[in-house]
Amino acid sequence: MTAKLNNDHLIEAKPGQPRTLIFSQRNLTQIQPYRCAHFEFEDIIAQVDNAVVLSPRIDPSTWRFPLARQLAYHTPIKFNPGVEPVSLDSDFDLFFAICGDPTDLLRINVISNWRARSKKAVCLIDEAWAREIPNYRNYFRMLKQFDLVVLYYSQSVAPANEIMGEKKCMFLPPGVDAIRFCPYPDPPARGIHVYSVGRRSAITHKSFLRMAANIGTLYLHDSTSADRVLDPIEHRVLVANIAKRSRYFIVNPGLIDRPDVRGNQIEIGNRYFEGAAAGNILLGERPQNGEFEQLFDWPDALIDLPYNSPDAEAIIRALDEEPERQARIQKLNVQQSLLRHDWAYRWETILGSVGLACSPRLALRKEKLQRLADEVIGDQAVAPYSASGSGRSMNR
Repeated sequence: MTAKLNNDHLIEAKPGQPRTLIFSQRNLTQIQPYRCAHFEFEDIIAQVDNAVVLSPRIDPSTWRFPLARQLAYHTPIKFNPGVEPVSLDSDFDLFFAICGDPTDLLRINVISNWRARSKKAVCLIDEAWAREIPNYRNYFRMLKQFDLVVLYYSQSVAPANEIMGEKKCMFLPPGVDAIRFCPYPDPPARGIHVYSVGRRSAITHKSFLRMAANIGTLYLHDSTSADRVLDPIEHRVLVANIAKRSRYFIVNPGLIDRPDVRGNQIEIGNRYFEGAAAGNILLGERPQNGEFEQLFDWPDALIDLPYNSPDAEAIIRALDEEPERQARIQKLNVQQSLLRHDWAYRWETILGSVGLACSPRLALRKEKLQRLADEVIGDQAVAPYSASGSGRSMNR
């Protein structure tokens, strides 16, 4: 069937009246690499729920977003920041939007009647550092329209609730398409020794370069500064395919090299979930924030490599002498990711938090995740991950 919006946007839906409307930013901005994980989550929701994805486009006759964004820092505003307007002609049980940072909230204004047409509304914000929240005061006022605000940064929940004057915020860790990143049932050869993408320590980078030159292995790293993705799905598939062919994956907390932005706040970035799901040995800084040890609580989930460490080569050489340990780490990382960190579990948590039941399609995906996990470990498989059991690390 097709659900039609009265401004001639067409959005595809599965049979039956869709209950969830996903507001996507995928056509509203130049796609930076970090946003690709947002779209991956949206696509999984569309697969496991009776949902439609609304992704309006920038109005070619105007471009007001930069001005609107600056004004909103200083005064509460509500107007369309240069996007094709939308008006809904049907009701939804749930309205769900993912924002890269609070300024993306302005784009939701393009839908004139989204709140009136939605029984429940949830907004997920990727990046909102605690020390910057006071600057977003007016943006957080916009969040009062939502029943639930989901934050990827655990230490931002309390200051966000304080500035909003009500406890609407909840921590939810990032996730991953664990099936896409899973190297099973046919694991490819891991010809890449070390894979490093994004921010890195210059000191550690030189150590990896020296190691690659000394022992003739492939160290794959960024050689350009990319701020634009041509196709988000192709980008995620490429990252997954490279990770599945890598042995070590470098991870560090978000903005580890930018204390001027994050202050003393330590948060878990997407790379931890992506590397583990691909069966990599995670090498990097251990986030000391009270959440990491709950989310990655299995043996050798992370091999400690302090940021700016010159000892990377020695640590890897030592691990390379323990092939059985390496194989155990790789399998356990994949298994635990399949059972705990797929986007399906994150969606299950969100639905439970607003009192909505899960779709049968979500149960089918969880069954597939369980079968894959059983195949990875065999008779050592553990019990399926329960969304209710994740509440200890998702406090409001």
